[in-house]
Amino acid sequence: MPTAAIITPPPEGVREGNENLVRLTADAGAKVASLAAREQQGGLLRIAITGGGCNGLNYKLKFVSEPRRGDILVRTAGATVVVDPKTALYLKGTVLDYSHKMIGGGFKFTNPNAKASCSCGESFSV
Repeated sequence: MPTAAIITPPPEGVREGNENLVRLTADAGAKVASLAAREQQGGLLRIAITGGGCNGLNYKLKFVSEPRRGDILVRTAGATVVVDPKTALYLKGTVLDYSHKMIGGGFKFTNPNAKASCSCGESFSV
């Protein structure tokens, strides 16, 4: 199975974080690696939180080839995740899992900062 991009050490202006910010389960890490290989958009998974959704904030996932200045880089479950500082405020302690279920499957966020979330798991409020 392909592995995520390795960046050692992080580029100037990029901080090294840890799984206290965000942690991927083994299933999520494996799915990220397979999607990164298929999509060929870059080996880093960017997690961002944007306004919108039925509860006010949405999770966004996309692959990037390089982190941006100010990003926090987290190595977890064989994947390399990048998070901007504003997103980090809402994400701290979050676990990202992946389910292979036909109904209700996909990536699932467990965010201890969320006061409410929708049934789809893609939107939350603090």
